[in-house]
Formats: sequence, C-alpha cells, structure tokens
Amino acid sequence: MECRPGCGACCVAPSISTAFFGMPRGKPAGVACVHLTRDRLCGLFGDPRRPAVCENFQADPEFCGEDRETAYINLLDLEASSHPDSQV
Repeated sequence: MECRPGCGACCVAPSISTAFFGMPRGKPAGVACVHLTRDRLCGLFGDPRRPAVCENFQADPEFCGEDRETAYINLLDLEASSHPDSQV
C-alpha cells in the first residue's frame, strides 16, 4: 500500500520514545511531529535524521483503513495496546 497523500496519521498518533532531530525528548502519542508539513507529509522523508521507527513503518490497509480518521484511530489503538501499562 502507498501512503495516502495528506494523511500524516502515522506522524501524529504513535509515540517515539527516542530523541531525534528537532524533538530531543522524543514525541508523545497524539502530538504532531515537528517535521509534519502543511501538506501532512514527513519533512524528514529520505533524510538520515529520520527516526528508525518512522523509516521502518510501512503503510498497510490493516492500520491505515480507508481514510485519515480511521488511520489515526487504528494507530492510537495500536499505540495503546503496545504500551507497557496496557490492560489488553
């Protein structure tokens, strides 16, 4: 699956626990990455400073659904279920 233009849900929903360029404390879940452009694209795409977790994420219908809102909800659910304190 190709990334949906103008989505950017994967740049907002998940947390990034490691420091990276522009976000020295990482990124909390639900907070937009500072590199998310107005067009909702990754400003670090193809840049070696892009976090490995972002580089390794692949758009997939299971996570991305049919629209941006579904992708955001699915990715927040995945974030919550993968958190060490999760009750799932």
